[in-house]
Amino acid sequence: MHETAYTITTQPLRAADYPAYLPAPEGRVMLPSEIPPGVQMVTLPGGIRTLAYTQPTAPAAPLVPVVQPIPAWAKTTALLTPTIGGGIAAAGIGLSYAAPGLIAMSQALWSAVALIAAAAIGVPLLLRLVRAATSAGGGTTHITQNITASGMFGKANGTINHR
Repeated sequence: MHETAYTITTQPLRAADYPAYLPAPEGRVMLPSEIPPGVQMVTLPGGIRTLAYTQPTAPAAPLVPVVQPIPAWAKTTALLTPTIGGGIAAAGIGLSYAAPGLIAMSQALWSAVALIAAAAIGVPLLLRLVRAATSAGGGTTHITQNITASGMFGKANGTINHR
């Protein structure tokens, strides 16, 4: 299957530890105290246990936080925050100085609204009263006009009759 470039040494088990389907060991069994440093007993995928050099696991490097750049939206927000706060503060100060004038203007506007409402109701009533007074007091006058003219550019003559 695979050709290995190095020799794999195996530690034979004692005859009592061998499964029945494997032949008994032929060589000497190595004691755990005889195993050199860096060599460990490993089990291969085929089920055979053998000695092999293993690489020690490298100690985990401490996690160093990676410095990430500040996003553009965060910079913009940070720069606009004092400006917006200053604008709100200035508007508050301006409103506090303008409050008396605003109160007077609001009262004047309410007076103007009341005047417009009174005019909307009062003017039609006044017109009705005036019409009723003129029509009840005397008769109506009729005026008739008779105008005659000769030709396209002729002089026009007319009479007015009052009845």
